[in-house]
Amino acid sequence: MQDRGRRGGVAKDQRPGRVAGKVAIVTGAASGQGAAHARLLAKEGATVVCLDIAEDAGERIAADIRRDGGAAEFRQLDVGSLVGWRQVVADIVARWHRIDVLVNNAGVIRTEGFVDETEAGWAEVIRVNQFGIFCGMKAVLPMMMSQHAGSIINISSNMGIAAIPDYAAYHAAKGAVIMMSKSAAVTYGPLGIRVNTICPGMVFTPMSEGHESNEPIIELTPLRRGAMPEEISPGVLFLASDESRFVTGTELIMDGGYLAM
Repeated sequence: MQDRGRRGGVAKDQRPGRVAGKVAIVTGAASGQGAAHARLLAKEGATVVCLDIAEDAGERIAADIRRDGGAAEFRQLDVGSLVGWRQVVADIVARWHRIDVLVNNAGVIRTEGFVDETEAGWAEVIRVNQFGIFCGMKAVLPMMMSQHAGSIINISSNMGIAAIPDYAAYHAAKGAVIMMSKSAAVTYGPLGIRVNTICPGMVFTPMSEGHESNEPIIELTPLRRGAMPEEISPGVLFLASDESRFVTGTELIMDGGYLAM
């Protein structure tokens, strides 16, 4: 890679795009939405650091991006480990000298109600979907504060706004993500840092496969279908780019009209 001095990474004029020259972190990047987000950000000129607990799959995604002409590297990370986060961020800062975008996408899902949910199941959903986002923001914010710039995009869900039967822990975590994002937005906005949430509806990913609620959700969606991961990624790109420089503390709902019903 060609050094850009203070900004690090690849020279902007070498890889033009809507996020050219930016350094972006994407969690849960080994599959599904995370992989799609990483690919689009790289296509649009960002240097992407793909994070996931699944090492082999994550390495393949980063290699695919490089094969297609983008800049990407993989780092293995359990998003619920603050120690792991601090090490990854230190490595990124040492190499590229900045962090412009954080996409907190990693997540897990359980379909149990309050009676049937286990203590361990509840704890794992909260650890990954809520605490993992806390760890990510806590780790990158000091660098963004020193830059007086940055965009954090936290992936919630329309289930963070409206409920369906069961999914108790998932609802709890995704609702919390929205308010965590608003809190960070109003706290760090004066320093030039934007924090927003994307709330997808039904998206066909490995995480969503086989759930009994999929078809009923699709039937209640005005567009009468679920989304592919690549249909959510343009929202991530918009919030990562300077086009959204006056957008913070809000939810971008991408759910085929489900919440309009």
